[in-house]
Amino acid sequence: METNLRFFMIETVKRILGLGKKTTGIKLIVNCERLEKRVALLEDNRLEELTTERESDRNIVGAIYKGKVRNIEPGIKAMFVDIGFEKNAFLQFWDAIPAALDSGVEAVSRGGGKNNQKKQKITHKDVPNIYPVGSDILVQVKKGPIGTKGPRITTDVSLAGRYLVLMPFNEQCGISRKIDDPKERERLRKILQELDIPEGMGVIMRTVGQGQRARYFVRDLSLLLEQWAEIQRGMEELPAPACLYAESDLIDRTVRDFLTDDVDSIMVDDQKAFERMQNLVGQISKRARKRVQLYTGTQPIFDCFGVQSQIDAAFHRQVWLPCGGYIVIDETEALIAVDVNTGRNKGSKDMEKTILQTNLEAADEICRQMRLRNIGGIIIADFIDMKSRKDQQSVYQRIKERLKRDKARTHVLPISQLGLMEMTRQRAAESLASTQFVPCPHCGGKGVIKSPMTMSVELQRALHTVMRQNQESVHEIKVIVHPDLLNRLRNEDEEHLVDIERRYAGRLSFRADPTFHPEKFVITNAVTGAEIKA
Repeated sequence: METNLRFFMIETVKRILGLGKKTTGIKLIVNCERLEKRVALLEDNRLEELTTERESDRNIVGAIYKGKVRNIEPGIKAMFVDIGFEKNAFLQFWDAIPAALDSGVEAVSRGGGKNNQKKQKITHKDVPNIYPVGSDILVQVKKGPIGTKGPRITTDVSLAGRYLVLMPFNEQCGISRKIDDPKERERLRKILQELDIPEGMGVIMRTVGQGQRARYFVRDLSLLLEQWAEIQRGMEELPAPACLYAESDLIDRTVRDFLTDDVDSIMVDDQKAFERMQNLVGQISKRARKRVQLYTGTQPIFDCFGVQSQIDAAFHRQVWLPCGGYIVIDETEALIAVDVNTGRNKGSKDMEKTILQTNLEAADEICRQMRLRNIGGIIIADFIDMKSRKDQQSVYQRIKERLKRDKARTHVLPISQLGLMEMTRQRAAESLASTQFVPCPHCGGKGVIKSPMTMSVELQRALHTVMRQNQESVHEIKVIVHPDLLNRLRNEDEEHLVDIERRYAGRLSFRADPTFHPEKFVITNAVTGAEIKA
């Protein structure tokens, strides 16, 4: 009886925490530590999205600043603006002109029809006159500093709420094209027309607004207008450079962007974050507060839900596919290269089916890896060659379908005659690899170092040069090397070293130093200790 009761209690806890093998659905796992916060989105216990934020490295994308124009470069049609960072922000002339709505939004007039109202005729030639050197300017960060480049900014400011995006300088209104139900679009269009939007401003209805009541949009608009009023006060009162609005931290963004009706539960391992999330969720829906749960287990939350092991596996250079194939991801400064291989997937006798299966699974994994690693820029995928044009189209459509869930803007082209698929992904911040890792001190980020044989050849070449040039003055030479190189010299190249001694009537001695770089050696005068350059 006691055993049965204990088993029942364990199974109950597993069901509550979502630890059972048959657990399905969507979960958000929130890990809060002093230096870093992490949010993982799991679908059927599979890691689909990972977001991290460090206290010392807050994301500034979306932040609004009062800046000062420091320099104008007409040749590259850009200006540099001081917003308080070490490097001035980069503002292209066309980003200083109010932009059209994003391609993912269908513009709708407040009268119910399409908005064909012409924009104010301002061209890039007018920008230097509108914003001369030394003038103050209100800008928003659209891309954070990456490497040696400063932030990239725009004057086309927008404020994101739960259901709406407010555009203070753009009076167009729109509905996200990801809402594809005609009846729902018509309902939202009517709600949009009834909103009390100030003159000269516009709003975009976000995808998460699908199925929501009108009062939620009214409340969201009111909060956004209050935020904008606060920003305007700062613009008038604060001296440049000044931050007028900072994007919400990871906890707020998680509730705002991820908590939808599809999410079954949120598990968070920090009491303060738990209470804060419950309050934020309660403002949206009191019933949804029950979905936020505090994790009190002794095991780290990411280990408990199998997230850490998935992160470790996903961030390898080689990522295995369920079918036995694998993809190899190499991140360079200019682009991301992805190679698809069949690996252990021998499949059926029909080789074309095997190749198609591997390529389709690779398409799924490539889109997942782009989100997990936050990689952007140009991505080149080298799929396994497919003879059938129909199969090529299937892989192309699979990529397009999987990219729909990506919050970053993407663009993909069909597979070329060379079997390559080219795509771009919006690069708003550094990739996760750039923030998590530093270049290897041994290889300098190349991923390879010279072999002991190569170093032996280089050392012998240097010894020939040194002993030939100093044959009259130096007879004893001491060489300091890495232990791996010394092992090679003693066991395989001893005869070559003896030959060098005979040829130049000198004497060589070697000493290993484990602190030496594998590609470094030092040649010295054994008597004086002075280093001799080859």
